[in-house]
Amino acid sequence: MRIPVGRREQREGMLRSPWWRGAGALLAGALPALAFPAPSLWWFAYVALVPWLLLIRSAGTARRAALDGWLGGTGYLLAVHQWLMPSLHVFIVVLAALLGLLWAPWGLLVSRMLGGAPSVATAAAAVVVVPSGWLIIELARSWEGLGGPWGLLGASQWQVPAALRVASVGAVWLVSLLVVAVNTAVTLLLLTPGARTAAAIAVVVCALAVGAIWMWAPQPEQSGVARIAVVQPGVVAGPNSVALRFARSEQLTRTLAGRDVDLVVWGESSVGQDLSRRPDLAERLAKLSRGVGADLLVNEDARHTGASGRTGIFKSAVLVGPDGPTGDRYDKMRLVPFGEYIPARSVLGWVTSVGKAAGEDRLRGTRQVVMSVPEPPRRYGSTEGRAPEHTLRVGPLVCFESAFPDMSRRLTRDGAQLLIAQSSTSSFQHTWAPEQHASLGALRAAENGRPMVHATLTGISTAYGPRGERVGTPLGTDTSGATVFDVPLASGSTLYVRLGDWPVYGALAVLAAFCAYEGGRSLRRRNPEEPVGAVGPKAGVPGP
Repeated sequence: MRIPVGRREQREGMLRSPWWRGAGALLAGALPALAFPAPSLWWFAYVALVPWLLLIRSAGTARRAALDGWLGGTGYLLAVHQWLMPSLHVFIVVLAALLGLLWAPWGLLVSRMLGGAPSVATAAAAVVVVPSGWLIIELARSWEGLGGPWGLLGASQWQVPAALRVASVGAVWLVSLLVVAVNTAVTLLLLTPGARTAAAIAVVVCALAVGAIWMWAPQPEQSGVARIAVVQPGVVAGPNSVALRFARSEQLTRTLAGRDVDLVVWGESSVGQDLSRRPDLAERLAKLSRGVGADLLVNEDARHTGASGRTGIFKSAVLVGPDGPTGDRYDKMRLVPFGEYIPARSVLGWVTSVGKAAGEDRLRGTRQVVMSVPEPPRRYGSTEGRAPEHTLRVGPLVCFESAFPDMSRRLTRDGAQLLIAQSSTSSFQHTWAPEQHASLGALRAAENGRPMVHATLTGISTAYGPRGERVGTPLGTDTSGATVFDVPLASGSTLYVRLGDWPVYGALAVLAAFCAYEGGRSLRRRNPEEPVGAVGPKAGVPGP
């Protein structure tokens, strides 16, 4: 369809306006957020970047392309983290703008690969180079100090079986690569005939790669079932909320007696005191364990002296048996910036006055822990005593640690049969955050071939099987209750567990090769070859 001249001129005028163009970049960058929960338009992820790519392509200068990349990145981060507004207020805009700078070089990269009329070779290279640039941005911002890997584009595919199978080979990194590759190919389909040819071939190659992974990638084999109970007390408010939440969790745990469970899991910050200093609370939990016939995995948010000898507030997963705490304890290692500590507090401490940022920094644990949970002897026909030789090995994570692929992989390599994430999200009850957080469990389960249970204080509590498939019925954010998940256990190892983050290294290699090629081209432009014979022997100097 031919666009009328007047309308085309109006559109081009808007693109030339820095204000309209800037607003367009912010909006284009925000579009992919619709692919994540709660909208969960997962299919939209495969075209959501196209408007942004086309906008950058139309930039007339390198400076404008970098600016479009920066503004789009800012819009992306604001959209996927919009639920942080009540906690950080205007400071979230500052953070998004700073982190959005990571996309400025990507804007230059997109402009270089998609600008003008790309040849077949350039278009083919673009389908590899542009996604590689995006992946390195995801890697950089996945550092805990920059906010962690929340909102990685591949995470939007958590409910797509084919994408989960891809994650078992190269984690969420490989899924992100494929999603951006498809977006790049779709953009190329809108350009020159030569670019369309390369784009069509690229789409076919991506489809064949996913098909090959679906057919031949090793998958876990079921090796039993664990009955895991999750206790979700729901929203408990008031001046004595910690004690009231503990009492509510006790009440719900008692309802699990006689249900043949292997482990009872409470959410993050479910215990507000150090159990080693509160024997009365420890005994109440031990009594619950005896009554239910299973150990309890609770979570302390309390002042404690850690293994390193430091004293401060730790977030800790603590295992409690019929005789009290068993000694198995994991202190959270990766803390939420501004939520659990203030980076450079001497400079940024003022943030606590404009939001709900941490008033006191939490301390970090020093190592990950795999806990051994004795399974009830009735599983094996015994009639008395416990059977410690039959144990369930669980790997605990706390809060947004479930967003880090490497942490779940480490626990799996250390022998964990079941991954457990204890979370709260009570501060973000009526936002997209609870659903986004719960969805991460599907990816971690599929990546490692191990089931995962996501237990929260206020929802969403859920469980996933070793292929990332949902198990049972989740407890929503409007629920206070206890439920039991029959979680399938699995043996075997996925390619991701064996090989690690190889897509990231591949992307780095692609960008290194691209930079070397561009550097060579630049040198050739600066030093054009002289015509043959232009330089001869100097007068009086014999030639060779």
